[in-house]
Formats: sequence, structure tokens, C-alpha cells
Amino acid sequence: MLHGAARLTGGAITWACPIQEARRQQAFVFQRPIMLRRTVEHNLIYPLVIRGTSRRDARARAGQWAEKVGLDGMLDRQASILSGGEQQKLALARALITDPRLVFLDEPCSSLDGRATREIEEILRAAKAQGTRLIMSTHDMGQARRLADQVLFLLRGKVHEKGEAPEFFEGPATSQARAFLKGDIVE
Repeated sequence: MLHGAARLTGGAITWACPIQEARRQQAFVFQRPIMLRRTVEHNLIYPLVIRGTSRRDARARAGQWAEKVGLDGMLDRQASILSGGEQQKLALARALITDPRLVFLDEPCSSLDGRATREIEEILRAAKAQGTRLIMSTHDMGQARRLADQVLFLLRGKVHEKGEAPEFFEGPATSQARAFLKGDIVE
């Protein structure tokens, strides 16, 4: 809904700027990366070129971003043959290369091993340090504790509890949130 991934069934979303500008300031990273059937370089160039960046400048930025996420030396590889962690790093770089103010992430590390998860989290921390706002869904409470500033606990599709991350993890206000943090199944 927020990034156009689903349609609203009620209510409204109000942006502080025109909707087209809001969309240009956002990016989305899926749980399972979606790769263009092209090289790593072309996957990185694409979002820049469609925004009017010259191919020369886009190529230069693609090289910089490949290096930032540890994919330098892979620019000529087909994106589809990368490992899951490499594909997710490419998806993150492709989202961040446009300098969005806001990035939505849907379980970005759900099927990754510990090393790949650590690498993805480092990229996310660097993006946060540069001023990019991250909105991430996760069931990984360890990851939420490591990365979150604020928490929205959703139950049955609605915000059930919200607050600053330290307070939420130290003492959630609702019995459902406490049960969830203990590892119980909450319905």
C-alpha cells in the first residue's frame, strides 16, 4: 500500500509532496530478489537510466555501488547466476543507487545464511547512516533488535502496538507482544 505493492481497501495515505515525487524518493526490496535478465552492471544501471542519468554516469555509479556491496569484479556476470546473498546485495544496491529517502524492505534476509545476513545488515546500517529511512518487515527478532529504532507490532493486519525499539523489546505493553517476543504463536 505504501509503495504501491497493494491497493488500499479503506482509508487514505497522504504524502508531504506530490505522489510522483514521493514515488521517486522511495525504493522497495523484496524478500526474494527480482533480477533483470541481464548482467549485474545492467541491473544497477537500469534505475538510473530510466531517471535520465547518462549511460556513462550510470556506469560509473554502478561500479561504485558494486564495490560498496561487495560485488565488484562481478559486473559482467549474469544476475540470475548469483547466489541468494549476492542477489539480495544487488537488489539493495539497485534500490539505493538512486539515493532514495525511504526504502521499504520485506524480510530481506529471510532465506540467507548468517554471513550473508551480516553483510546485508551492514549495507542497511550504512544506508541509515547516510540518512535513508528504512521500513522493514521481519519476523527475526534478533535482526529487529539490531536494526530497529522504532517498532510497529502488527496483529491481524493492524498496528497492535508501537514504540521506540528499546522500550518495545524491554517491556512490551500488550500481552500479545510479550507472547510474540517469547516465541509463542500469536493469533
